Amino acid sequence: MALKQVLEIADLVDRPDADAETFRQLFASRGMQGAEVARVRTRRGSTSFFKLLIPGIRGRSAGKSAPTLGILGYLGGVGARPGKIGLVSDADGAIAALAAALKLTDMHCAGDRLPGDVIVATHVSPASPIIPHDPVAFMSSPVGMAVINQHMVDPRMEAILSIDATKGNRIINARGFAISPTVKEGYILRVSEDLLAIQHHVTGRMPSVFAITTQDITPYGNGLFHLNSILQPSTASDAPVVGVAITSEAVVPGSATGANQEIDIELATRFVIEVAKSLEPGLERFYDRAEFARMVRLYGPMKHLQSLGRAAARRHRKVGRK
Repeated sequence: MALKQVLEIADLVDRPDADAETFRQLFASRGMQGAEVARVRTRRGSTSFFKLLIPGIRGRSAGKSAPTLGILGYLGGVGARPGKIGLVSDADGAIAALAAALKLTDMHCAGDRLPGDVIVATHVSPASPIIPHDPVAFMSSPVGMAVINQHMVDPRMEAILSIDATKGNRIINARGFAISPTVKEGYILRVSEDLLAIQHHVTGRMPSVFAITTQDITPYGNGLFHLNSILQPSTASDAPVVGVAITSEAVVPGSATGANQEIDIELATRFVIEVAKSLEPGLERFYDRAEFARMVRLYGPMKHLQSLGRAAARRHRKVGRK
């Protein structure tokens, strides 16, 4: 169970002075040193980034071969102050990622150590802007998505779970959490049967999958519609990425307060922990390597979908010639 950690993290996030440094100190007090924190300021405000490596007994940090899992909490902001007081719905991703890190830390320090390394990252912004989006308003971030990816997506991550509140849509109509198909290098692959089985075991219900489109796996900033930011890590990494969407039955704006369901967040937290526990011996949990290689041989690479498109490439070439 991870409900204790979810509630502990939520209390610390639900403050106007919430900051990544607070969490660095929390993890240090629980026996896990080495968290990285950084603050980025723009004209729209600031956000603080948090990243923590939890070492595995056969992980890369020990010079061994167990793969490294990235657990990322994606969001615009945990709060919309001063316009709104308290946690917003969009805070779910940060809470789940930090709660997973805290549970894994408590396990590690008690002697239950995972095979591989786990890197957890998110950002904390209690005063983020609200932006228009159909069908309901989104939470935005004081910093752009490229900056978020730069601070959160780590090249050491060999597979990524991206957690994000995904309630402001008409695509998913059930409480709890849903997973996406695996996305890798511009390809939307089949839904992982292994991850469906873990979801089934964690929830005790039939698994839930949400639909994604090509637009959703392209970078923000290209003018295309995106369901939300849940698959933005796939634009900044060649690792297989699966979205873990914390969902609702009704459409809930990302900026709504009083909309965080602790039980749903705990389910998502427990799911990513179970994936982390079972990732060894390889990445087959996420995708079929042989089938992916065959797709690339048959149809060619799709990595251009990880870019801003041809116009951006032309601008880049022009700048390079100057």
